[in-house]
Amino acid sequence: MFSSVYQSGVLSLLSSVGSEPLQLWGKQVRNGHIKRIIDDEVESVVLEIAGLDIRSTYIVCPADANVNLGIKLPFLVLLVKNLGKDFSLEVETIDASKAVRRFRWSTFQEKPRQAIIICTMPMRLSTGWNFLQINLDDISRKLYSQPYRETRRIMIHPNCRIRRVFFADRIYAEDDLPREFRLISKRFPLSVNSKSAQSADQSETE
Repeated sequence: MFSSVYQSGVLSLLSSVGSEPLQLWGKQVRNGHIKRIIDDEVESVVLEIAGLDIRSTYIVCPADANVNLGIKLPFLVLLVKNLGKDFSLEVETIDASKAVRRFRWSTFQEKPRQAIIICTMPMRLSTGWNFLQINLDDISRKLYSQPYRETRRIMIHPNCRIRRVFFADRIYAEDDLPREFRLISKRFPLSVNSKSAQSADQSETE
């Protein structure tokens, strides 16, 4: 999908304020909803993903399971709001040995579990909005002793609100990012959450 695209700096996959926020994404909704709403804290349009069962409602990129996302930038960044309910995020990568790995973070999981293909890890989000940064190269090296090469797929499950999803070539302070990649809120502070291997301690979109 992006394999032939020159990649540096930041590369956006989702912007809630865009005219078609899920243009690159597929979705499934069952006993839940995926819709745009106005968030009181940021006073702007955000994407809300909610559901009773996190397995049956999600957004996924690419929409076609046979397509490889092909993003080589090692940092995945989400501007995401903690709704105080179960939330899960899954990323599928390819490492230097050409092995496919799946990393899943969940707010309800208490202990990490690692297998040959998949590693599941707890996620701790602060109250309100989080600037979540995930170092995929660090995770791949520490858990599987192989450098990260690219991301094949990303899936976001309930329950959360999203302002932006993007990849970056390094960790950026929010002030160093282009304005459209920031979560602007004068009334509420933003929690910065960086994840590495150590972190293992039917509605339509409007």
